[in-house]
Amino acid sequence: MPEAPGPTVPVRLVFADQGTFHAETVHVQQSVLSRYDRLIDLLREEESVTQHMYLDMQRLVSAYVVGEEH
Repeated sequence: MPEAPGPTVPVRLVFADQGTFHAETVHVQQSVLSRYDRLIDLLREEESVTQHMYLDMQRLVSAYVVGEEH
């Protein structure tokens, strides 16, 4: 059964593409984020994230929760 929607956390993704950088902000359920020690593992493995967006891991240079120091 899919998890009920709840509070979300903004996650900033920064991609490199032939010398230029492009940033996007996505929202991840807070309950899902708390299940992972590393954000990269959530982005690679969490079905509730991967079924809604494609992330080019070869171009991803940074991912962090907005508002946290990085």
